[in-house]
Amino acid sequence: MPQTRKPAVAGYFYEAHRDKLIEQIEWSIRHPLGPGQLIKQPREGYRSVPIVIVPHAGYVYSGPVAAMSFAEIYRFHNPRTFIIVGPNHYGVGSPVAIYPDGVWETPLGSLEVDSEVAKELMNKVKYLEPDVYAFSQEHSMEVQLPFIQYIFGNNVKIVPIALWRQTKDVARDLGNAIADVITSHEPGSIVYVASSDWNHYEPHEITTEKDMRAIDPVLKLDEDSFLDVIERYDVSACGYGAIATAIVAAKKLGVKNVVLLRHATSGDTSGYTLETVGYASIAFYL
Repeated sequence: MPQTRKPAVAGYFYEAHRDKLIEQIEWSIRHPLGPGQLIKQPREGYRSVPIVIVPHAGYVYSGPVAAMSFAEIYRFHNPRTFIIVGPNHYGVGSPVAIYPDGVWETPLGSLEVDSEVAKELMNKVKYLEPDVYAFSQEHSMEVQLPFIQYIFGNNVKIVPIALWRQTKDVARDLGNAIADVITSHEPGSIVYVASSDWNHYEPHEITTEKDMRAIDPVLKLDEDSFLDVIERYDVSACGYGAIATAIVAAKKLGVKNVVLLRHATSGDTSGYTLETVGYASIAFYL
């Protein structure tokens, strides 16, 4: 019987009460670091946004930056399915886990897992294992859902994937599979959300410097250089596997333009700059 996943971090990463959560999302949109408003107007020269990179911290810290990516998707289309890949912070369950079917709940309602798209991905990546336990406490997918629900409604579907094993091989296999699935469906109907924060717990200036070193190869669609920078400069981006997956998928889809929509640190939103976490919204355009 399909499972219902209850929210694990409501009241912690974001407001647990529906009305307060809506206020928090609207605050994120209106914030100086956010998009300001939601606009249905594609950017000139681009057809769609099949991939975005989005942060997943508490909304008071990263909400405005996260809003940038979802507002950018909204400009172009109303997807029916979001494939959301994030890190497995707790190291529980399968190394490369997918939530195969069921429902995820938030204070804004329920979102159904797209079991058909999940099956398509599992058929393409044999070690992508159905494992609901891997998601039991994980926040990196969950915190994206209220933004999706507020902007796109509760009729869209999701495919959550958690990466404990964040290797180049996984990024290439999963990225190519995601690109194939996106291509096999109606244009604009499926969007890949790579969920990651960037450098952790260093002063604002250092976090900014490290983040920009790692963001540069993403903008150039170079997963090898990106992973090299992550290791060489000790950039503690938690979802580097999801980001590398995004680069691989983008290249197979034929993405030519990658844009940094917004970069900030928790120091920009909290005012505390001694120990910061970096956040970036990045859009990949066709």
